[in-house]
Amino acid sequence: MNNKEGAIADALHEIQSFLLCPTPQQWVNNALANQDLLLIDHAHCEKKAASTALSLMYRYVEHTDLLNKMSRLAREELRHFEQVLAIMQARDVRYDHLTPAPYAARLRSEVRTSEPGRLVDTLIIGAVIEARSCERFAALIPFLDEELASFYSSLLKSEARHYRDYLALAEQVNGGSVEARVAEFLAIEQALIETPDAEFRFHSGPLNN
Repeated sequence: MNNKEGAIADALHEIQSFLLCPTPQQWVNNALANQDLLLIDHAHCEKKAASTALSLMYRYVEHTDLLNKMSRLAREELRHFEQVLAIMQARDVRYDHLTPAPYAARLRSEVRTSEPGRLVDTLIIGAVIEARSCERFAALIPFLDEELASFYSSLLKSEARHYRDYLALAEQVNGGSVEARVAEFLAIEQALIETPDAEFRFHSGPLNN
């Protein structure tokens, strides 16, 4: 294992320790049976991630560290969006609208309405989503064709860094540890990941059929 592979393995271990549960194998099976849908929703997720970063930049102009990190994150997420679109085009997969999974909306329903709690919670949710995305890429890689496996492997490092950036910013804004609040969101996230869903999405639970 080279230094880069070792760093990715360490980051993945950290993320797997952070999350309260692994992705169910049934979700992996669902993803392999719905790879076109997986790619379409993945593209949507990258676009939404960029949009979230830009929204934070517009709303919180006084936070210099946030502006710098979200600017970089938005550029990376849009690059990933372009890469997913290119893979879809090569595979004749049409990019189209999808109804979103309840995952992000359910997490955001718990965001506090007053500041700085609102920003802290939004950043924590960003960390949780990025961590789960990274963990799901890793869960899928052993079962994918060479092209997709290589692409998802290339995303692991940046997704792990995004998770850390969000968490560090949350602690900075909070002026200290956010461990208790993180635990609350992780408990909600675990239920969402383990509870069966009616529709497959990148952040859905396993299908209930």
